[in-house]
Order: sequence, then structure tokens, then C-alpha cells
Amino acid sequence: MYGLGPIAAAVSLISAVLAALTSFLTPLAGGLAAGSAVICLTLLVRLLLSPLGVAQVRAEKARARVAPELAELTAKHRDDPARLLAEQRRVFAEAGTSPLAGCLPALAQAPLLIAVYGVFTGAASADEPLLAHTFGGVELGATMAASADGAVVAPVFAVLLLLLALVAWASRRYLVLPAMSRASGRSPVASAVSWLGFVPVVVAAFVPLAAGLYLVTTSAWTLGERYLLRRLLPD
Repeated sequence: MYGLGPIAAAVSLISAVLAALTSFLTPLAGGLAAGSAVICLTLLVRLLLSPLGVAQVRAEKARARVAPELAELTAKHRDDPARLLAEQRRVFAEAGTSPLAGCLPALAQAPLLIAVYGVFTGAASADEPLLAHTFGGVELGATMAASADGAVVAPVFAVLLLLLALVAWASRRYLVLPAMSRASGRSPVASAVSWLGFVPVVVAAFVPLAAGLYLVTTSAWTLGERYLLRRLLPD
């Protein structure tokens, strides 16, 4: 995957930007410069992708507007799948949206996020210079699960996992559950799915620290972005 032209070019650019940011931040942050560069680059990438976030929330609100009508159509044409599909297409067309409207922005940003994650995990290049730097006394290429020096690694990862858990809790409480309540009345299946936001907490225990910093930063950005957009964009 990382040998593909566009992704390989993105990886090279990201690595160069990280090196420049680390050099720039070293006089200010000292040993925290490389980790701070990871955080800054993640924020920059998410800022560049913010128009896609707006598109996703607009699509989400459009689907919420037509959800009651779709539910009525499902009950009315349950025994006629062809008619039901035609009516659903009509409703989406009249609303100016589609069932895939929220998926397309996510797919558009996937290549860039894959490149970023590849750099932070070392998947794109095993000798990524960034991963040799330290943050809080721990190499950015170290993982909690595989590190031999648990006395040093444990406190850093404990803080990281706690932050990720707090962000996941807030996302479930203020974003996921309200949206599911409007869509399905918080069914047992929906409530179970709502806990998927805690998956990054588990992932962070097995990926390099650089990737963990990326996960907590991008998760916090998503929480803040979605929370604000849902309140600022018209229903």
C-alpha cells in the first residue's frame, strides 16, 4: 500500500514536515519537540480536512430530516422491496442527499490519513527518523505492549490511555447516544455499537507512542468539531 505513488509521495511530504516541525519546536519544547510535532501535524491535517467534516455533518442532518418519512415508507412497503427502494430514492432526491452522502467525505480523506498513520507507526518506513525521538522519556517508536522498560513507559501510556478514554466517553455521551436516540430510540444493538468509540483506547496499547499521540489528538478534534458543527449548522 505504501509503495503506491500518491501515498508514497504523501508519506515523504509528511516525514519532511515532521522533521521541520521538530527542528522548529526544539528551542521551545526541548525533548517534547518531536511529540509536539506529531500533535501539530495532526491538527494541521484535521484543519485541512475540516470542509469534509462539515460535509459529513450536513449529510447526517439531512438523513435525520428524512428518517421519519423513511420509517413510514418501510412500514408501508415492507412486502414490496422494489417499491420501497424506489420511494426511498425519491425521498433522498427530494432532500438533496443520498444514503452515501456521509461516506464519501470519509473515503476522500482516507488516503491522507493512511499516509499519516503509516508514518507514525513505522509501517511506511521502518527507519522513520521521527520514531527515534523521545516524548516524556519514551521513544515515539515504543509500544506499551512490547517495551521492556515498563517503569518508564507505563506512566506515559497511562496518561495517553486515560485521555483517549475520556474523549471516547465524551463522544459517546454527547455525540453518539443522542444521534442514536433520534434515529432508533437507543435500541440494545445501537447501545452496544455506541461502545465502539473505545476501540482506539485498546489500539493505543499496541501501536507506537507516535500513533497514540495521533489517535488522541484526532479523536479530540473529531469530538470538538462534531459537537460544534451539530449546533452551528442548521437542521
